[in-house]
Amino acid sequence: MPAWIHDLLSVPSLARSLLAALIIGFTNGCFSAYVVLRRGALVAGSLSHALLPGIVLGVMVAGKLTGWSSFLGALFAALIVVLASLAVSRVSRLDQGTSLGVIFTVAFAAGLILFNYIPGEVKSQVKLEDYLFGDLLMLDASDVWVAFGVGMVTLGLCTALQRTFLVTLFEPSVAAAQGVPVRAVQYLIMTLLVLVMVSALRAVGCMLSLGLVVAPGATVFLLTNSTRAMFWWGGVLGAVCAAGGMVIAHVTNLTAGAAITALLGAVFLLALVFSPKSGLLFRRGRERAAAR
Repeated sequence: MPAWIHDLLSVPSLARSLLAALIIGFTNGCFSAYVVLRRGALVAGSLSHALLPGIVLGVMVAGKLTGWSSFLGALFAALIVVLASLAVSRVSRLDQGTSLGVIFTVAFAAGLILFNYIPGEVKSQVKLEDYLFGDLLMLDASDVWVAFGVGMVTLGLCTALQRTFLVTLFEPSVAAAQGVPVRAVQYLIMTLLVLVMVSALRAVGCMLSLGLVVAPGATVFLLTNSTRAMFWWGGVLGAVCAAGGMVIAHVTNLTAGAAITALLGAVFLLALVFSPKSGLLFRRGRERAAAR
């Protein structure tokens, strides 16, 4: 039996990390379908940077870096950034994307400044890298429960309201005519995006959480036109790559977040080149056949 399999079966912390990787990867992978269809990768990227000040505030209030302190602090910061960008776009000539671009950079800078004011006894227990890149191999039970709770809520709502979400994303005027509260649904989708990204913070950090919530959906989008397939197969791909990246990180002593993101990037590149639907290789062959 390979040593890494023996470790996964015998070391509780590794088994817990593997379980967290599967939950976080599946949840983020499923929701990535809506991020890709909504063309919300830029918004997701902005939010990933805006989470840092919330994490730091959570640590300063709780006195230590835990699953709940980082989750609640980052959730608060993300919601404040989103609401602030909406408010600025409504009272000025700027659109929400531009407002978000300004606000998230200011929020990230504020997080770096606040990090210097963490008390010494607390600061000695954590490093800035813990916030930026996470550490999947150091999760505790509370992190797993946070990921599980967010996963249940997100997957439950996305499954129950899938048709409503899709109509709102593609045809908001039709949705409004059907009595759908379009603005409330849009806010709900944004809130779910914040939740899934925050749930991945302790695992992959602020900087790399974007990969988990975009790459799976983008990869499956290259392979199929089915929204249902994007949702479920994105979840499978996210779970497999998260678990595989965790194992690679354990065996090679790499950072788990970097290993997961690199693995997702490799699969995306394969789909980009070899996808029968829209891969570069098959597209070139079709173009040559059409030119004859």
